Amino acid sequence: MEDTTALPAGAVVLGPGEGRGYDMPTMRAVFKADGVESGGRFSASEWWLAPRSAGPGPHSHADNDEIFYVVEGTASIRVGDNWIEADKGTFVLVPAGITHDFENRGDRRAGLFNLFLPGGFEHNMPAILAWYARA
Repeated sequence: MEDTTALPAGAVVLGPGEGRGYDMPTMRAVFKADGVESGGRFSASEWWLAPRSAGPGPHSHADNDEIFYVVEGTASIRVGDNWIEADKGTFVLVPAGITHDFENRGDRRAGLFNLFLPGGFEHNMPAILAWYARA
């Protein structure tokens, strides 16, 4: 990677796989920029799902929109009561308050880039990791 020491204040450049990582049994989350870097405006993360694996389960966020962009494989994404088979390159916007979920029903790893607006999702990660540890 190139030298990034001359970048303007606040700029973030991370190589593939870099960021704050969180390992769960069949998922890995890598936070690229969140409250620290964005001043709470957004959380940007990657979510990598093993083949034939469930995601977080149906949930909603009362005050936050979420954007998902499939970067690898095919992800099944729930929006409301509908499941979408989202191939690489698919963009999905989930408005605040809408139930959603994601999983990988395929035989290859799937990757999602996620924007959580406004930010703060990273604060949930310790509780999410603890839940997986108990499961």
